[in-house]
Amino acid sequence: MTLIFAHRGAAGTYPENTMLAFEKALEVGADGIELDVQLSADGEVVVIHDETIDRTTNGSGEVRNFTLQELQSFQASYTFNVGNRFTPIPTLREVFQFLTTNRLVCNIELKNSVVEYFGLDRKVFELIQEFGLSDRVIISSFHHRSLMHMKQFAPQLEYSPLYGEPLFQPWDYVRMMGLSSVHPAYRTLDTFTVQKFAENNIAIRCYTVNAKKRIKQALIWGVEAIFTDYPERAITLKKEVD
Repeated sequence: MTLIFAHRGAAGTYPENTMLAFEKALEVGADGIELDVQLSADGEVVVIHDETIDRTTNGSGEVRNFTLQELQSFQASYTFNVGNRFTPIPTLREVFQFLTTNRLVCNIELKNSVVEYFGLDRKVFELIQEFGLSDRVIISSFHHRSLMHMKQFAPQLEYSPLYGEPLFQPWDYVRMMGLSSVHPAYRTLDTFTVQKFAENNIAIRCYTVNAKKRIKQALIWGVEAIFTDYPERAITLKKEVD
């Protein structure tokens, strides 16, 4: 049965990568949430997608140049109408505290393809251990070498490489990495590719699946999970397909 992951929370209708978006994902019945992590100037693991704060907050500048206190002074929901609620950039610790109140699975994308963020992987792992969430966390990244590095010191976690362009026999590549799941862009998939991943016992979680036609096709394929900005829409369609 295909799982529904709220991409950056319920990002289609609420400010992405905020506690509000994660809370709404839980409220509508998502199976999991997806989020992105980087490091603040003072080494805190913060939840934000872009390497700059320009697009998603009322501030400007690179994430790595602000302390946590400075980052959390910006309004991360300024492009959404959320009333008078102040919505800051959350820390991964805050998200994990939220996860202790429910059973959501959490996919953490390491945003280290542009900025290296030395030590990000170890800080993430330490938080996972602290909260006892090893069985509810998936680590993904477009930086596949960093996934393999983290796998060396934290082999008990699940790792899934992200990719956005068609690859030659990607099932062989994932097997070579010793991994059992993969996160491809939806547009890279077709029936043949889905079948080959299945033959190789590799679970597919594809992104970012928003259009109804694509959601239905992913459900018909029976992929392990989809990442969507509209979890409520996907859950409704899943009921129809089932």
